[in-house]
Amino acid sequence: MIKPTPNPPEHEDTSPYESFDSKKLHEAAERALDHHFAPPPDEKQKRRKGYLFIVAPDLHTETLLANASEDLLSISAIAADLADGVEGSRRSVALALSRMADGVHLLVERALDHIDSPNPAEHRAKA
Repeated sequence: MIKPTPNPPEHEDTSPYESFDSKKLHEAAERALDHHFAPPPDEKQKRRKGYLFIVAPDLHTETLLANASEDLLSISAIAADLADGVEGSRRSVALALSRMADGVHLLVERALDHIDSPNPAEHRAKA
């Protein structure tokens, strides 16, 4: 039978390397990956490990609470809408999520009220 490809060379001295050193190959591969895929040194220091998203540290508490309040209203609306489209235990779960979001929304609104008022004692008297 005839092979369409030639036989490999019979001499081992055709390789420019005497032997492969896996440690050196690994180090070279790491350098190449770091060179092409690692962020510049400035970005590497700024980034925190384990965090995908962070909240801007200079935002005011009132801004954070106002955004949380709006998000909770959206979550409640989505869950209530979902409850309209399902039945049984799924409906109960969707309604529970909607009601929980409503409850947390009330807590956030109360926190916003505390921010607006300079005297915390006033809040205790109103509550």
